[in-house]
This record gives sequence, C-alpha cells and structure tokens, in this order.
Amino acid sequence: MRKLIKITVILFISIYSISLGWLYFNQESLIFFPEKLAEDYRYHFENQHEEINFTTKDGHQINSLFFKSDSSFGLVFFLHGNSGSLKDYGYMAPIYLKHQYDVLMIDYRGFGKSSGEIISQEQLFDDHQMIYDEMKKEYDESKIIILGYSIGTGMSSYLASKNKPSKLILLAPYYGLASMMHNYYPYVPSFLLKYKLATYEYLEESDFPIYIFHGRVDNVIPIGQSNMLKEKFPTKIDLIILENQDHNNINKNPVYQSKVDKILED
Repeated sequence: MRKLIKITVILFISIYSISLGWLYFNQESLIFFPEKLAEDYRYHFENQHEEINFTTKDGHQINSLFFKSDSSFGLVFFLHGNSGSLKDYGYMAPIYLKHQYDVLMIDYRGFGKSSGEIISQEQLFDDHQMIYDEMKKEYDESKIIILGYSIGTGMSSYLASKNKPSKLILLAPYYGLASMMHNYYPYVPSFLLKYKLATYEYLEESDFPIYIFHGRVDNVIPIGQSNMLKEKFPTKIDLIILENQDHNNINKNPVYQSKVDKILED
C-alpha cells in the first residue's frame, strides 16, 4: 500500500512538473490569439485611413492603422485586446474622430500584417515606446491620450507610466495578469508567469487623469479587477461601471459614448 501511494505521489509530481514546464514555455499561445492577414489585405472602414508600418530595432514590421480627423487636435494611441487583428477594431475610431482626435491603432507582433512573434513583455513595451516616440514627433504629448482595451490595458498603463500623456483610458482592465491567472489556473504558481503586466504597479507612477470603463456582466475579465484598482487608487481613478455590458463592444455602449464625449471635450 505504501509503495502504491509513493508511486502515485511521484507520478502526480512528475505530471504536475511537466505541465508547469509546458505552461511556462507556451504562455504566448495561452495569452495571445492573433489573426494573421495577407500582406495585400485591404481594410474596409467608413472613415478615411491609411496603413503605417513601423520598423522595430530587430527589423520587424509593426502594422498600424491611422485615422485622420478633419482638424487634428490631438491623438488617441490605441492598444487592442489579445485576439483578432486591426480589422476587428477600426470601427472604434469614429467616436474619437468627431472630437478632432486622430487615431492610431497598432497590431502586435504576429497579429494582422505585423511580422515576427511575441516572446516577452519587454519586447512589447519596447515596440510601443518606439512607436509612441515617433508619434511625439508629430503631436504635443499634452494632446495624446493613451487608450487600452482588455490585454492592452496593462501595456497602455505601462506606456503611460513612462511618458506624460494627457489622459489614460482603460476599457475592461485587469489588476495584473497574475491576478487573472489565479482565476483561470488556480494551481499554477504566479512566479512562472512571464507576462506580469502588473497594471496596479504602473498606475502607481501615473499623475494624469485615469478613466476606467468596465461592464457589469463581463465574464472574461470580471469587474472585480477594476474594483481592486479603484480601491488601490480611490482618488486617482474615475471608475465608470456599465450596467448590462459584457466584455465586447464597450465602444458602442451609450453611457460610454456620453462619458467619452465629455472626457474628450475637456
């Protein structure tokens, strides 16, 4: 009996260790779900737009969509979610364009027409900073708003903390990926997570207005994640809870649209 128990324990530990090893080396496939687009793919959106490719320091191309307003007052720098490609996000531009904000949307490495693959959060941070630096050549930073959605909220928060944008808008953010991981993989130790994306740490360094929008019935990133951020920064964050709103199409929510109209008019 003791021998059987010993064998069972050894077998369990072996399987658990192998599983953790697989998770560590395959995190990207569990976090990011890119859609690849052909190089000759044509985007179809109502608003006039152009593609801009940015070259990373290691020679890869980051594809972006640039929407130009009638009279450029500033720029909305947008980082999207963990799936799809820019063809799924271009529809979001009009609400910002009508307030004379140009919009730049970026596809991460391996998404859409962007080349390469994601291998670390530092790589993502470097790519975004490089592009942000390029946009600062065209826009006064006091007129740049950083906007992040879902997985993009952690990256947006980091980018904002290292720069001086006028505002930070987060749609369905998370406290940190470690916190989210415990919801989905409660038996995986957090030290194995290569992508910390610790939003709560990045916001600590921020001294500009922060607006968070979160759907009450979001079942992808629970609203509790935003509540924790609000509890940590009660005076720094303006949290707007969207009733009957899930994780998707926040941009179409009338309460969101009304509040964003006021934010962009300030």
